[in-house]
Amino acid sequence: MSHAADAAAYPSRTAERDRWIVRRRPPRNVVSDDRPYASFVEDEVDASGTIRRVATIFLTNRECPYRCLMCDLWQNTLEHTVRAGAIAAQIDLALDGLPPTTVVKLYNSGSFFDPRAIPPEEHPGIASRLARFERAIVECHPAFVGPPVARFRDLLPGELEVAMGLETANPDVLERLNKRMTLDSYAAAASTLRGFGVASRAFVLVQPPFQPAEDAVDWAVRSASFAFDHGAGAVSLIPVRSGNGALDALAAAGTFEPPTLATVERAVDGALALGRGRVFADTWDLERFSRCPDCLPARAERLRRLNDSQRREPAVACARCSPG
Repeated sequence: MSHAADAAAYPSRTAERDRWIVRRRPPRNVVSDDRPYASFVEDEVDASGTIRRVATIFLTNRECPYRCLMCDLWQNTLEHTVRAGAIAAQIDLALDGLPPTTVVKLYNSGSFFDPRAIPPEEHPGIASRLARFERAIVECHPAFVGPPVARFRDLLPGELEVAMGLETANPDVLERLNKRMTLDSYAAAASTLRGFGVASRAFVLVQPPFQPAEDAVDWAVRSASFAFDHGAGAVSLIPVRSGNGALDALAAAGTFEPPTLATVERAVDGALALGRGRVFADTWDLERFSRCPDCLPARAERLRRLNDSQRREPAVACARCSPG
């Protein structure tokens, strides 16, 4: 079967999509439940405009039960539930090697409140490690937002924030991403969080598969607006990257192409222009989206400045690409 025919056969039913996506995966990375697979400290502006140092820990645990078309996070996951005490031990190990901060992100390639990823009986031990932080941010699929969130909130002396992947407000594209989520279910989860007094932030994709390039900026901005409509205090814009197998097959068929750096910049500018909350550009690996090595450093630095200042500024001028 040709690459084009292979991608054109992307199934319409969820179970078949799961199999289609998993069959195209490259091998997982080797990880262990006795250590996080990454940890570092980064700057992030808070709702008051203050730059805060944030400890970010990527926990190692069981893969998310959903097989999202664009996801590559499964590459650093296990195929089994972690042993008792493993997550707390991973946090200890990470924090021992990081400078002090007042905010911590626990990201885990899935959902913090998925009981097969992080068993609920582990929550008290995890919370005890977070007692020194003013704010803890965790990731969760909207399907897992419920009473466990409130129970975990009550274990923390500081504030809890939940990051959810909205991905896109385009309902047709969202359905094809195989996330098993609708705009209504995202809105319901966001409402539940507000009822718990828990802050939220959203992840929005820039140019997901099945999204024509000419519409990518408009839908990224509309998606950010949807997230703000439903209480998100911040939106992170994530340019969609190939490399997970499934997206490579779609790219070969012409139904996916990664965004250009110019598209990412326009999406960030448009979302900032809404003036409704913080907007963060994902600046990891930006060279993958650049067509011009001359202006890449300046354009990447501009996006980092926007992340910190939350103020719009003119685009970088480039005699070579103008920009592209």
